[in-house]
Amino acid sequence: MTTATSWEDLVTSALLGTERRPPGAGSDGKDAPVALLDAAALHTVRRRAGLLPAPAAAPPEPAPHDPRPPVPEAARRRLTQLLADRAGPSQGGGRRGAAPDLTELLPQWLATANAHGYRAPASVLPSLLDAARARTDLRPQALTFAGPRGLWLARFNPEWRFALRGPSGVAALPAPDDTPAVRSLWEEGLFAERVALLAAVRAHEPGAALALLRSTWSAERAEDRLMFLDSLRTGLSDADEPFLEDALSDRSRNVRATAAELLSALPHSALAARMAERAATCVSLDRTGDTAVISVEAPHECDAGMQRDGVLPNPPAGRGERSWWLGQLVEATPLAAWPARLGGRTPEEIVALPVADDWRDELHAAWCRAAVRQRDAAWSRALLGPPATPPASLAERSKLLSTLPADERALWVADFIAAHGLSEAFQLLGVCAVPWAEPLGRAVVDALDIARDAGSYPWSFSGVMGLAERCLDPVEAARLEVLTAVPDEPEDASPGAGGYWSEAFQRLVSTLRLRATMHAELTR
Repeated sequence: MTTATSWEDLVTSALLGTERRPPGAGSDGKDAPVALLDAAALHTVRRRAGLLPAPAAAPPEPAPHDPRPPVPEAARRRLTQLLADRAGPSQGGGRRGAAPDLTELLPQWLATANAHGYRAPASVLPSLLDAARARTDLRPQALTFAGPRGLWLARFNPEWRFALRGPSGVAALPAPDDTPAVRSLWEEGLFAERVALLAAVRAHEPGAALALLRSTWSAERAEDRLMFLDSLRTGLSDADEPFLEDALSDRSRNVRATAAELLSALPHSALAARMAERAATCVSLDRTGDTAVISVEAPHECDAGMQRDGVLPNPPAGRGERSWWLGQLVEATPLAAWPARLGGRTPEEIVALPVADDWRDELHAAWCRAAVRQRDAAWSRALLGPPATPPASLAERSKLLSTLPADERALWVADFIAAHGLSEAFQLLGVCAVPWAEPLGRAVVDALDIARDAGSYPWSFSGVMGLAERCLDPVEAARLEVLTAVPDEPEDASPGAGGYWSEAFQRLVSTLRLRATMHAELTR
């Protein structure tokens, strides 16, 4: 067989078919397809044999030094197990079996490791970056743990480029007090790097971050100004008022609205005073009858001054204009202004007052938004009311709860569960500190036990059960052991519910014990 046929001719024959384009001379009586493959094999050997080595590429710079201590060996093995398990499908709270869901324990492991300042083992960095790529909720903790070596490694894989973008790459930023480096990155860096830099400087020295933002503010794009302005929420103080007051005249509506929102969170700002003056003309105390009543007269127009101060003139669909304007005025008014306006009453007394002409819901909703924005725990307590009262808006209550101290928050939710059960409590549990305080954990377990005894399917409580696995204090495992037995099913119970409950409590106990082991491995 000759090899006069070129490689290009062989490729053409393969593409067109040997019937339309035979492989050429030298077939030695073989069928055309066989001859084509033989010729291709011979050409391949010749091409590889004659291949000259390419010039050697320059080796990459060594990975930077990470001075943090290594994780203990037992914890390293545990992390390898958690990262390997994440590749399997997570079945969520409704899964069967008693084995813990390791995927949901990875965030806690990373948080604890970062709290102790450990360095990620080099061998797990690829798996760690893969996990962070797949789950955006893991990225902040994973990239903090990966540290500078993780960012160095991410440069060599396009799938890990996310680590080099956005606020997650804080580890690569200069120190906030390195003024020349900060200035250089602020003026020359990518947008995502600048956002991360501004946030880091703001957390270190709020005034320096404000000065940095001022220096280029007029040259920034509108969408960039909005992101930069949002970073001022950290460390917001009266020193920011002049800059925010100027931003009320920004050409971007979204920037103006954000500046107004930030100013309204400063109770001594000029904007807060203007809003309080407007709201005072709308809400007053009527003492003409036997009982004091709050009287409401909503605005009749949204003038230019109101709009400059952040009041949006056009309501969403289904909302009246006047109620829309009223709500914005009240939520931007300092809550401290209302006792003097309404007869020197406390927040609890003000909330208890009747409101004329069906304005109560609108007024209370605006006060709720103000309490959350101003982080006013006293008003939040008044607006929450006793836990035993029938639940109103759970989303609203969860936001109010977030302003209370952690222990008080947990106790309020525990009393709520005791009064109303778990069906209404899932959203409230999400704002409670982890691990749950003892009264809250006990209330959740007791409610689950009641549901089990009633013969209900645990699927209805899968979300709460999943939260309990991640949020209950691991010391509760011993107390829960008794609930792992299959209960006697009442006559009206759902078929097979007892077995499901047994598995669910076995999984809860095993997860709590695993969390305790993980914590011990990381603290040795």
